[in-house]
Amino acid sequence: MPLKLRVAGVDEAGRGPLAGAVFAAAVILDPAKPIAGLADSKVLSEAQRDELAVLIKRDALAWCVASASVEEIDKLNILHATMLAMTRAVEGLPVRPDLAQIDGNRVPKHLPVPGEAIVKGDAKVAAISAASILAKTARDAELVALDALHPQYGFARHKGYPTAEHLAAIEAHGVLPAHRKTFGPVKAWLASHQGALF
Repeated sequence: MPLKLRVAGVDEAGRGPLAGAVFAAAVILDPAKPIAGLADSKVLSEAQRDELAVLIKRDALAWCVASASVEEIDKLNILHATMLAMTRAVEGLPVRPDLAQIDGNRVPKHLPVPGEAIVKGDAKVAAISAASILAKTARDAELVALDALHPQYGFARHKGYPTAEHLAAIEAHGVLPAHRKTFGPVKAWLASHQGALF
C-alpha cells in the first residue's frame, strides 16, 4: 500500500490593507483528528475563526504562522512579500511536508518542498482553509495590538483595509510607520506632506 503524502495547506492574509504585515500560515492536518467547520476564513465570523484557530493549533500535525513586514512589503512589493511569508510558513513547519498546496494561482519560487497552486483552495481544501484561518487570526491580532497603540485610526475595526474611516484617519492624523508607504492612499498622503511620518 503506497504511503499517503503529507500535505501542507498554505494561505495568506492581508494583501489588501494599507497597514501591517502580510501573514501566511502552513498547516498539516492530522487525518486521525478531523476538525469540523473548516472553511475559507472570509466566510466565517471572527468568533468562529478564533474558535477554530484554537482547534487547529491543538489538533493539526503541524502548523506555522509567518509574516513579511511592512518594510519588506514596501521593498519587494506585496506579491513577493506574500510569497516570502508563505515560504517562511512552510519552512517553519516542525514536520516537513511532501507537498505544499497553495491557495491561489502561484507557487512561491523558493518553497523548500514541491508546491501546487489551487485557485479558491481555501474553499476546497481543508488544510488550506485551516491555514487561511490561522493567517487571518494572527493578522487580526496584530491589528488589534496596533489599535491599542493608535486608537484614533480604528485598526481593530477595519484591520488596516482602506475603508472610509481609515482614509479619514490618515487624512486627520497622518501616516504611521505601520502603514505601507507604496500603497496608493498612503503614498499620495506622503507625497502631499513631503514624506512626513507620525
